[in-house]
Amino acid sequence: MKDTGRLGRLTRIIHAGQEHDPTTGAVSMPLYQTSTFAFKNADEGAARFEGAPGYKYTRLGNPTIAALEANIAELEHGCGALGAASGMAAINCVYLTFLGQGCHLVATDSLYGPSRTIIETEYPRFGVAASFVDSTDPENVARAMTEDTKLVYIETPANPTLKVTDIARCAEIAHAANALLVVDNTFASPYLQNPILLGADIVLHSMTKFINGHTDVVAGIIVAKSEEVLARLRKVHYNLGGTMDPHQAWLVLRGVKTLGLRMEKAQANALGLARFLHEHPKVAWVRYPGLENHPQYDLARKQMRGAGAIVSFGVKGGLAAGKTLIDSVEVSTLAVSLGGVETLIEHPASMTHAGVPPAKRLQAEISDDLVRIAVGCEDLEDLRQDLDQALARVG
Repeated sequence: MKDTGRLGRLTRIIHAGQEHDPTTGAVSMPLYQTSTFAFKNADEGAARFEGAPGYKYTRLGNPTIAALEANIAELEHGCGALGAASGMAAINCVYLTFLGQGCHLVATDSLYGPSRTIIETEYPRFGVAASFVDSTDPENVARAMTEDTKLVYIETPANPTLKVTDIARCAEIAHAANALLVVDNTFASPYLQNPILLGADIVLHSMTKFINGHTDVVAGIIVAKSEEVLARLRKVHYNLGGTMDPHQAWLVLRGVKTLGLRMEKAQANALGLARFLHEHPKVAWVRYPGLENHPQYDLARKQMRGAGAIVSFGVKGGLAAGKTLIDSVEVSTLAVSLGGVETLIEHPASMTHAGVPPAKRLQAEISDDLVRIAVGCEDLEDLRQDLDQALARVG
């Protein structure tokens, strides 16, 4: 395996976990589109199922998937990673591994909708309790901890409010209670933030988003800080069955190579649009960690290497005005998800977070007027003019 630890971020993104094919010399990691692997003899098969190196069955490991796992684990400074069929498959693997009868979870209140909804609607059947708090004040996390808390689960920046949580302080709170800190790092990507270096035990990504970057794959990944935690996760992950397909992994391996280039362009665009929206007379408010008026601006500068490419804002006139806006864009695409090269715009309260009850949405500051724009890599002036003409149609 290449030693890329001393190299720069762009170089590491391209080379981490990647080896030229020893048989053919292929520069691109081959796609091992196979469900199973042949053994030389019965003893070799038995040895592999006892833990010897080598592959057995793609649900239990595949060279293409392993290359992607090695890449993301290195970028996130973890000991290893597990590729998942989707971001929610990754999240549920963590939940199922560490939460059971009598266990308690403390989490950011403005999580991605399904991350919160499934805990509130399904996991109570298994005796799991949860507290959702505004984690921008770590003392809210500390006050919510109980003797049964096994996980502290934060999303920073949060979806879709873009609240920023102090990762290092939450790690201290979790560890003082013998709990693990889990960080959903999807909005920042490993290019802009590395929670494990700040004390997190587990990092999650929906690789559908920035890591893949081309709006053509659904995938997730779990990165663990320690071998002990990784081993516990792997057992549940393999038996649960939410593992990746090798073609998914191959596509994400192709996409991740441009992560740094895409993120630099997209976040430059996002800052430009955030400034434009902040000055626009028909915009009520703007939330972007790169603007000095963001409540956690200093914290974002401290724990991130850039503010990211997501902007949330409210249009004067509320929900009706916001619907007019998103129905009027021509360059941006009205669609959920984020992190692709194209700009996407959506209304969280009626789309990505519709499963969260209205009162809880408002408590988490996911207001009905909130519009989320996931900024892509188009020309900034085209995006600005598109929003300008759409806002002009708002009464």
